[in-house]
Amino acid sequence: MSDEMTLDLLEAKIQELRELDKQDLLNLSSEIERLEKRLEEMRTELYANMSDWERVKLARHPQRPYALDYIDEMFTDFYELHGDRLCGDDRALLTGLARFDGRPIVVIAQQKGRSPQENKERYFGMARPQGYRKARRAMAFAERFAFPVISLIDTPGAYPGLESEERNIGGAIAENLLTMIGLRVPTIAVVIGEGGSGGALAIGVADRVLLLENATYSVISPEGAAAILWKDKKLTTEAAATLNLTAPHLLDLKVIDEVIPEPLGGAHKDRKQTASALKASLLRHLEEISGMPIEGLLDSRYQRYRSVGRYHTLNG
Repeated sequence: MSDEMTLDLLEAKIQELRELDKQDLLNLSSEIERLEKRLEEMRTELYANMSDWERVKLARHPQRPYALDYIDEMFTDFYELHGDRLCGDDRALLTGLARFDGRPIVVIAQQKGRSPQENKERYFGMARPQGYRKARRAMAFAERFAFPVISLIDTPGAYPGLESEERNIGGAIAENLLTMIGLRVPTIAVVIGEGGSGGALAIGVADRVLLLENATYSVISPEGAAAILWKDKKLTTEAAATLNLTAPHLLDLKVIDEVIPEPLGGAHKDRKQTASALKASLLRHLEEISGMPIEGLLDSRYQRYRSVGRYHTLNG
């Protein structure tokens, strides 16, 4: 039995005792307090020593908050915009207008599903070309009315099926990258779960890139890297460690600008607390970049992406 399953069982036992305690048949408060203390100690020990692969699994946790959960918590008056005005809509990628602390903004977000039916509708959060063209349409709208853009990233990658290839998924992503690097409004991207490959980057070339503590951001999934590099999907743990896809590595490489703390055990343990921390960070960064002149903002954005990562020059 895994340590995480042990924690879940202990948490369920505590909840069961709380229900019995409410009935006033037994005084269980001291036992509940003891178990809660033990649970906190076990959580602290487990989550302080997580491997990169364990972080990946936490980023994919089925109860983790998705984009619409954060939209409901952080924004008001959200009004969704549909369609790319060419071939249709894409439910894996949402766009819309909202108010953020009273200020009008444009929201672009990738949305996964919780049920099999919703995952079928949302393509498991993997957008198709029409989704990225819809996002570019929303960006143009934001630029026209001088609204900041906030992107919520959560995808394993762009949808890889035949339909995507027929409609030029590579071109749709490339056009988004070009659009975002020159967008004349403040932009912030947040990786809330998985940030996979060009499917994530297509809405992530922003002035500020933030990452939730247990989210991941990588050019490829650990499973994909293991299959390509070593021809063995069993080496996903080693691949995860090699990819530098977790918060400390990404911050060190300047791929991201800030790590947003999550409750102990992950964002799904307290959605409101996570959303509150994220909202505070977004407000602070938006205030900082909104005060910059547009030309200065564009130059700063260009320099940001020129300085990402590290390299070593080999002497010949």
